[in-house]
Amino acid sequence: MSTHAKRERLLLADLLEAAGPDAPTLCEGWRTRDLAAHVVVRERRPDAAAGTLVPVLKERLDRVQAEFADKPYEELIQLVRTGPPRFSPFTIKQVDEGANVVEFYVHAEDVRRAQPDWSARELDPVFADALWSRLERMARILGRKAPVGLVLRRPNGQTAVAHRGTPVVTASGEPGELVMYLYGRQDAAKVALEGEPEAIERLRETKQLGI
Repeated sequence: MSTHAKRERLLLADLLEAAGPDAPTLCEGWRTRDLAAHVVVRERRPDAAAGTLVPVLKERLDRVQAEFADKPYEELIQLVRTGPPRFSPFTIKQVDEGANVVEFYVHAEDVRRAQPDWSARELDPVFADALWSRLERMARILGRKAPVGLVLRRPNGQTAVAHRGTPVVTASGEPGELVMYLYGRQDAAKVALEGEPEAIERLRETKQLGI
């Protein structure tokens, strides 16, 4: 049975392939080639990927990622599509689902929503619930630097607190849109904000959401 992570991986690979190596993405400074290299390094070079979280390793990460970005684009896409090497922990279904569902969903949207004619993707309810479940667990980390209190609310009324504080702004939207919003893609997320006008403006101006 296909998992959410496997499905999103194949979708991401298809989108990258269709866009070509030099298409824009929502990741500042990255074209599709750079995004593909990031995905491959994250799964195949943990020694370098650690630079995402460890500042002292950032230079190594940039160097290794640039080396992968220089590979033929078709090779990069195939590495994204086929996934990690045999003995990688990402080959374990539970690890793959836990680490990659949101990762691949967000990056697929990074490719889609950077195009001028993009349209919202309708998610099936099971996948929407899976995204919401992960968002609930990550909300406090992703929203920890919000300049105001921040509550997430999906259409069925479920809520999650991303940041405690006052005044409070409520961000309402489908789970996929709230994921994009809290992962720092505010301008491309279809989310409605409710609260005091000044608080909403402070939240709109912040660049501090996400990891």
